[in-house]
Amino acid sequence: MKLGLLTAMFSDKPLKEVLNQIHPLGLQTVELGVGNYPGDPHCPVQELLKSKPKRADLLALIKGEGLEISALSCHGNPLHPDDAFAKANHKVTLDAIKLANLLGVNVVNGFSGCPGSGPWDKKPNWVTCAWPPDYLEVLEWQWEKKVIPYWTKMNQVLKDAGVNFAFEMHPGFVVYNTETLLKLRKACGNTLGANFDPSHLFWQGMEPVECVKALRGCIYHVHAKDSIVHAANTAINGVNDAKSYGDEINRSWIFRTCGYGHDMKWWNDFFSTLRMVGYDGAISIEHEDSLMSSWEGLTKAVSFLKQTIIFEKPTAMTWA
Repeated sequence: MKLGLLTAMFSDKPLKEVLNQIHPLGLQTVELGVGNYPGDPHCPVQELLKSKPKRADLLALIKGEGLEISALSCHGNPLHPDDAFAKANHKVTLDAIKLANLLGVNVVNGFSGCPGSGPWDKKPNWVTCAWPPDYLEVLEWQWEKKVIPYWTKMNQVLKDAGVNFAFEMHPGFVVYNTETLLKLRKACGNTLGANFDPSHLFWQGMEPVECVKALRGCIYHVHAKDSIVHAANTAINGVNDAKSYGDEINRSWIFRTCGYGHDMKWWNDFFSTLRMVGYDGAISIEHEDSLMSSWEGLTKAVSFLKQTIIFEKPTAMTWA
């Protein structure tokens, strides 16, 4: 496995400055935002699509720091019921796939998207309950009329480009847990897999180690991010929480830097299970800890993760 970061945490700095700053940390990969929610501060997509020399310069800059690109990230909502919004997000996704192919990057990360309740709607509707029956009707319409047709077509686009698309299982979108990811993959194709981020699973009540086992063979990228559930608050209000991320003391859960939500034993088990299911790719730190600066969160995560990630391939079992 290789340790890296999503550079969006330093979106206010040019890429060269970011690479110089992180050089002493001894990282191995960078994940670059290419539009939609992550933006593209370090990867000007249109310029790079048009210019082979500029692509070569980007790759040389990254390689010169001893790094490689683990993935391009374009998290958005190409299924948004607002047609203009959906088309803009779809174009970013298509451009991300094209650029990944040209750069020799085999993973694009993103969200599955979320449609509205029907063809008349203007806002997404994330269905979270099975009753009244209206919600099941909405869910069926979303999957049959929007989700499966869209991602079946995208599966072919991805296959033609030699690129995989890794979904972040994220509440608010139709793929938010293990079951929905496997449902989409089965219906649409094997270029579709997981960008496995345990932070979103913890607060939903899942055990990410067990989710890794269930997703064997379809984990294409991993985010290193932690979260913590505040039991005193969930005891009163449960885990679904729409309060501001800045209202940390009253929220049911918050994102944390790795090690501040779960201890090293948990992370040891997590990386060991990734190894057992055959994952040997990037572990990309995503900083969203509202209690720390990006730099402090990153450096603490790097120090913690270097003690628990399994970097080397196993030697032969001479004892067996």
